[in-house]
Amino acid sequence: MTDNPISASEITELTKGLNRLSRNLWWTWNQEAQEVFQELSPRAWQNLYHNAVAVLHEVSDYELRSRLQDAQFAARVKELLYLFDSYMNKEDTWAREHATSLVESPVAYFSAEFGFHETLPIAAGGLGILAGDHTKSASDLGLGFVGISLFYRLGYFQQAINQENWQTEYYSLLNPRNLPMEPVLDARGDPLVIPIQIATNRVVVQVWQVNVGRSVVYLLDANRPENDQHFKDLTEKVYGGDRTTRIMQEIILGVGGVRVLRQLGIQPSVFHMNEGHSAFLVFELMREKIAEGNSFEEAMEWVKGRCVFTTHTPVPAGHDRFEPDLMAYTLGWLRKQLRMPEKQFLSLGRVNADDEDETFCMTVLALKGSRAANGVSELHGQISRNMWNMLYPDKAVDEVPIGHITNGIHLPGWMKGRNRKFWRDKVGSDWVEKINSRELWELMSDPEFVSDEEIWAFRYAMRRELIEFARRRLLIQDRKYEGDFINFDRLLNPDALTIGFARRFATYKRAPLIFDRYEEILSIVKDPQRPIQFVFAGKAHPHDEQGKSFIQRIIHLSKNSELAGHLVFLENYDVHVARQMVSGCDVWLNNPRRPLEASGTSGQKTACHGGLNLSILDGWWREAYDGTNGFAIGDDSHPDSVDEQDRRDRENLFRVLTEEVIPCFFSRDAKGIPRQWISRVRRAMTTINPAFNTNRMVQDYILKYYKK
Repeated sequence: MTDNPISASEITELTKGLNRLSRNLWWTWNQEAQEVFQELSPRAWQNLYHNAVAVLHEVSDYELRSRLQDAQFAARVKELLYLFDSYMNKEDTWAREHATSLVESPVAYFSAEFGFHETLPIAAGGLGILAGDHTKSASDLGLGFVGISLFYRLGYFQQAINQENWQTEYYSLLNPRNLPMEPVLDARGDPLVIPIQIATNRVVVQVWQVNVGRSVVYLLDANRPENDQHFKDLTEKVYGGDRTTRIMQEIILGVGGVRVLRQLGIQPSVFHMNEGHSAFLVFELMREKIAEGNSFEEAMEWVKGRCVFTTHTPVPAGHDRFEPDLMAYTLGWLRKQLRMPEKQFLSLGRVNADDEDETFCMTVLALKGSRAANGVSELHGQISRNMWNMLYPDKAVDEVPIGHITNGIHLPGWMKGRNRKFWRDKVGSDWVEKINSRELWELMSDPEFVSDEEIWAFRYAMRRELIEFARRRLLIQDRKYEGDFINFDRLLNPDALTIGFARRFATYKRAPLIFDRYEEILSIVKDPQRPIQFVFAGKAHPHDEQGKSFIQRIIHLSKNSELAGHLVFLENYDVHVARQMVSGCDVWLNNPRRPLEASGTSGQKTACHGGLNLSILDGWWREAYDGTNGFAIGDDSHPDSVDEQDRRDRENLFRVLTEEVIPCFFSRDAKGIPRQWISRVRRAMTTINPAFNTNRMVQDYILKYYKK
């Protein structure tokens, strides 16, 4: 008996449906969708950054229609498109029940970067990844949500390591045709362009649309033929160029972003500034109100009633500041339209309004122009209140109006395929609907739901996937060994305790700290009974020489010391590498100088894969750690002296590694199962996953800040 043939009209509908789906990043957190696109061309999927749009360009329309003649494959595609349409059209969402007004009048979320997936590399680090996860959870919750950012046609830099083990940078041109984005068109069907004045020049920006489930993000692009070359290049690179480039980028983001929303007829109920880069939107909103005949005071009151601000930076030097002359040159036209004297205009970005030498600070503008502000963890909220207390001289530190909402992650977006399959098999096809609930994760504490043996087998499989990924990656990196699979298959040990470190190589994150006690670490690594190994990855900012020297030191140790084979560095860190590492490492190492880690989220991503955190009590880990769900480096304090903090943290890191982490991992029963370790894994999953996810985070924003 054969299946009934698929009709031509059905094949046409399925083809259209797959093309429509490929241009919505919902597929990045749906396992069935990824499996369908991967099956169409496994090699294109692997080599083209797991890009559904690029896969469909690789597969001709005739081939796709022919493949859909397979009744079973066609049925899978039909079911997938049904799931997608059901998601997009769902009415009974959390936001519809708890924040109906925000469904109809959206939140406009401005961020200089969004990190969605390796397909669209327009984020530099954690700020962008957080923005991407925020967008996905806004979609899951059914919140009305519009993102605003820039389209960086060269993206963030690609990393290569030269013969001196020094980071070098190169850029790859992004072609919108091959990306999950599409041009926004005007009434005539032409690309929508928005005019913006910068200094004495008229600059136009094109608008691109990225669909992220039910959320929409608009990317502004200055690469238009109407613009002079130096204006075309403003949106070339993430945080590229000098201070003049930066302020012009931020004019496009803040002023241009508001104008895009107006042109599209979108009337947000809330403008959310994710960090200070977009704070010029305060000026643009004020300009609108003053043009309507309102006074400065009335305009400011109206703007403050509609803006909220999130700060991510716990050190004063990390906040964007511009010289008065640069402000006058680039924004003199806007000041005149605001009908404000220069001193008053600049005072909105100054702590001391009378200090004419003080630079203009974007964070100060955002704080003065918002009804609510927050840090991204409890400790960061405290640090921010101290840092900006001088803006509120009549208030005690604990009365400074900066609260906190601790960051989280978008759980289904970060789960590896094996992990998704595990939950689908255990819970059922509706597992994604339950993935953020405390009730689901409490099942991990029940041995009848999942045994220690199953957890240990799962962890071995995840570690194996990471090691094999690392071997493939290293073979490509080290071209002098090209084709020498046997040599590279000796790298890393599937039985070893695998410790991961991957993030921006900012100096305060102290990447090489664990190797400061080199001889002792070497003796541990060489222990045949209790072997450990390290997998490192990360990029330093192109101008961060010390961060690059940290990378150089680690790579040197991985190639030219007795740690070779037990320590590896994976080049060109991106979302894909991050996903491999957070899923495969047994321990996630984080040792920043406290309190400089505003929140951090990478360790949250390892918890849902059964990994454990080994971290300084900074950012989110200070709130999450309970003594049983991972490991703490030191206590809930830190000395003021940097040298003393480094010394103390170095000693505490070595102590907890040798006295707690390693003994716990290698303490096995007669069946070879590390029961105590698995008990911590269960506890980590139960306590971290339901609390530190972006669904909870976005709900907090809605209830605390978005709803008046």
